[in-house]
Amino acid sequence: MNETPDVSVVMVSYRTGPLLFRALDSVLQQAATSELLLVNNGNPPPIEVDLRRLSAQTKNLVLIEGQGNVGFARACNLGARRAKEPLLLFLNPDCLLPDQGLRVLLQQTQRLSRPWLMGCRLLDSAGREQAGARRHQPSVGALVAEGLGLSRLFPRWLPRVNLHRDPLPEQITEVEVTSGACMMIPAEDYWAVGGMDEGYFLHVEDIDFCVRFRAFGGRVYFSPQVAAVHHKSTSEVDPLLVEWHKTRGFFRYFRKHRTSWSGWLGVLLADSLVLVRFVSRALLRGAGARRYKASGAPGESGGTNASDADAP
Repeated sequence: MNETPDVSVVMVSYRTGPLLFRALDSVLQQAATSELLLVNNGNPPPIEVDLRRLSAQTKNLVLIEGQGNVGFARACNLGARRAKEPLLLFLNPDCLLPDQGLRVLLQQTQRLSRPWLMGCRLLDSAGREQAGARRHQPSVGALVAEGLGLSRLFPRWLPRVNLHRDPLPEQITEVEVTSGACMMIPAEDYWAVGGMDEGYFLHVEDIDFCVRFRAFGGRVYFSPQVAAVHHKSTSEVDPLLVEWHKTRGFFRYFRKHRTSWSGWLGVLLADSLVLVRFVSRALLRGAGARRYKASGAPGESGGTNASDADAP
């Protein structure tokens, strides 16, 4: 293996919070990191001052700012255009790479034929595998089955999206969709399919990218050996706003891909289901907030991770 670092890491931050600096450190300590491109879509002034100071002191940290909050997909493309290395690693600002994790991913990808895309296992702070890193391509039927909890009751007969409850494979495994929270890809292959679709502002852009990448002839892989800790609810963003962007993302996704259903009837059904999902989550979140206030507990921060790439 070539010992020369050859990976450009692209990270997008919007009001991420203190965890941002831990995420930066987890990347900068990786021997295989050639450069870390941090796209600042917006952070509190004191955080931005600290970021500029850190960038001035750190040779391989490139701070990209001044564009405002242009959305996650567009910011990923903005960072990727500035990248100098042949390999890109997209990493969420609340995602902590393990020691030598980047080097292990590099070793595994050397055995793959291009075009390839590699994701890794995502863990919560308690060490449990999260949804998102190994998924089927979402379809209307799978969205219904998972939304109603039916796919967990009848896993053999009903379609599923998320596979994180399945036994963990021993070796890298091909999947249909992985998470944009941590994914590596050759830069040339990333741009061969046009990069991220900038019509998505936040959420679902990673699903869309994997679908287009596989249609291009690429193969998507999941690495069980590399486990990144993916914290959530770190950003000072209204969770309901994040849910609305995810809802808009699924509207766009089903119109583009129309998986498992044909014609506008399927699109209309998909849109209706996604809208019901948004309304139900909004009502549940509101009820939870009312119960929380009634208990006399101190107010919540209302934080969320504005760059999560959650599964449906």
